[in-house]
Amino acid sequence: MILLRSIVYFITLVVSTATIGLAISIFGWLLPFSVNSKAANLWGRINLVLLDWLCNLKYNVTGMEHLEGGNAIILSKHQSAWETIALRGILPFNQAWVLKRELMWVPIFGWALAMVNPIAINRKAGREAARQVITQGTQRLEQGLYVIIFPEGTRVAPGERKKYGIGGAMLAEKSGYPIIPIAHNAGVFWRRRGLKKYPGTIQVVIGPRMETQGLSMKEIHQRVEDWIESTVESLPNSNHVS
Repeated sequence: MILLRSIVYFITLVVSTATIGLAISIFGWLLPFSVNSKAANLWGRINLVLLDWLCNLKYNVTGMEHLEGGNAIILSKHQSAWETIALRGILPFNQAWVLKRELMWVPIFGWALAMVNPIAINRKAGREAARQVITQGTQRLEQGLYVIIFPEGTRVAPGERKKYGIGGAMLAEKSGYPIIPIAHNAGVFWRRRGLKKYPGTIQVVIGPRMETQGLSMKEIHQRVEDWIESTVESLPNSNHVS
């Protein structure tokens, strides 16, 4: 039953992505960023509802009050595809995501991405990619957007750790903007290489705003990683479904 429900959800995900993505792609050129971005947030919220209805997969967010102080750099744990969908709907609409440029080449999905001000980097470019994150990230922040980064760069299974990239910490050091860390246990219910979506409640913790002015990149990097990883360790790591 879990597999069947997951397949049905996957079909609805494809349909919602094609429908809303195509609408943004076609009309986005004529509309302001705020309208395109709100449409993208609608896509995220629709999929959260569908996950609840079809897979009995819910979520609970604590710490929303930490977003009230204005835009910032958001660094999030990356365990599954869930957060790439859910954060779009949970967070304020004024978002700019740092993502791999290959996603921009995906028909419809990539076209829609182009309408919502992403920072599309070549991850193999090294220092050039880092400079791009700093330059474009600072521009987006000054425009009032939240810059969203997955510092691990790829999905990491629950219980495992991967070295955090320093791009977000570098952006914080150079721009002076604060960081808001996010921890969650989505990978317990939606595994990084699995089709099944297990029932339960994903816990999302939005951390306190970390002021970065006067701190070195290394200090910022370490504080963020320590907070995210220690918070993830405190969350449930089993879905109780075999």
